[in-house]
Amino acid sequence: MTSTDNAADDLMRRRVERVATVSALTATALKLTQAAAGMEMEILRLEMEILRNPANGKLAQELLETENNAAAMRKAQADCAGDIAAAERKVAALDELIATAKGE
Repeated sequence: MTSTDNAADDLMRRRVERVATVSALTATALKLTQAAAGMEMEILRLEMEILRNPANGKLAQELLETENNAAAMRKAQADCAGDIAAAERKVAALDELIATAKGE
């Protein structure tokens, strides 16, 4: 094997690792989306309960806590989306290096 073959193999190995990272981050993003959707449903349920029983301060407190948790979840989703974009840029950079190594 030549040094060029070794370099190409290294680039491909690194690309596979980066694609695995993108895949793992995408799985995390899907889990965060599911969790956020669950929180939104809980917010709707609490709002309906408060309409039925407006004097219940416990429900209002629970709603506030759930809204805060939902906001934190949305931030986690945005952070994860940024991580995915960065990982995809790394894959694209490796793709360019691979194409250059192949002479394309």
